[in-house]
Amino acid sequence: MAKSPEQQPPVQAFGWAARDTSGVLTPFKFSRRATGDKDVTFKVLYCGICHSDLHQIKNEWGGTNYPCLPGHEIVGVVTEVGTKVKKFKVGDRVGVGGIVWSCHTCEDCSNNLENYCPKLVLTYNSTYYDGTPTYGGYSDLMVVDEHFVIAIPENLPLDACAPLLCAGITTYSPLRHFGLDRAGMHVGVVGLGGLGHTAVKFAKAFGVKVTVISTSPGKKQEATERLGADSFMVSRDPDQMQAAMGTMDGIIDTVSAQHPLLPLIGLLKSHGKLVMVGAPDKPLELPVFPLLMGRKIVAGSGGGGIKETQEMINFAAKHNITADIELIPMDYVNTAMERLVKADVRYRFVIDIGNTLKAV
Repeated sequence: MAKSPEQQPPVQAFGWAARDTSGVLTPFKFSRRATGDKDVTFKVLYCGICHSDLHQIKNEWGGTNYPCLPGHEIVGVVTEVGTKVKKFKVGDRVGVGGIVWSCHTCEDCSNNLENYCPKLVLTYNSTYYDGTPTYGGYSDLMVVDEHFVIAIPENLPLDACAPLLCAGITTYSPLRHFGLDRAGMHVGVVGLGGLGHTAVKFAKAFGVKVTVISTSPGKKQEATERLGADSFMVSRDPDQMQAAMGTMDGIIDTVSAQHPLLPLIGLLKSHGKLVMVGAPDKPLELPVFPLLMGRKIVAGSGGGGIKETQEMINFAAKHNITADIELIPMDYVNTAMERLVKADVRYRFVIDIGNTLKAV
């Protein structure tokens, strides 16, 4: 008698994982579950390196479970589907972002906001509902419930679209939710890194006027000439900041280090919105009085639901939006992490898993 998918033995897999707070990644053997009825199994071809990967492997946010195998900007090609899978077939181009399971019953799940489900299971450094640890995309294969799999349009290059599954949706979602996607609005983008450069691209595609706000004067040409921002400001220049006071409808703040919020709040018009999408490891000081004088809002936004992520990918395909990447081999990953600490990348490292990950 044939075994059900749940009775099939686990599948041998391999990748690179951190074993302790040093964050050093080394080859790692582990097991994935066999393809279940509703599962999609795919060969990983590329995986982006998110700044949160760096925080997690070093346990800078607390709660890291070792071994920690990161990666939640994952794309590849389907190799097997379960008997009840309806949306995908072998050979399809697919991706997975930060979520691999949610409860499907809570209010957030009912509103296609799985990213805010209180029982959500993250793609790595989490525990699946069957009690097994989740391992991410710095690996050769993924097995994921089809609900959490994103279809990648044919015209998007897989390597350069991988970061959109985190950096892309993390900036697309707040632009949409907070109404900062209307043509003619003025939106500031703080920080020109992995998140910031996608924020600029999506905002421009919406027809928004974009000002990049950075501590680095040397990024002006890149921001305006290459990425298409309408203007550029140095946040440490008081004259530039003063001249722009009260001119912005909203600001997407992508910085994941400590920085002052008061100057940014000052840039907002009345009723303006400062949306935090970066994740500093230490609390920021929030002055309240400037919020009262203009009914301004400071908000946060974390990723996006599956429906919106698919919408974002389709929008990116329509407008030819991809991430600016540096493609690296698997054995360069520790050097890439060291460079990421120094912000020495324009603008996202992507690991060439398919061609350079070797079995151990």
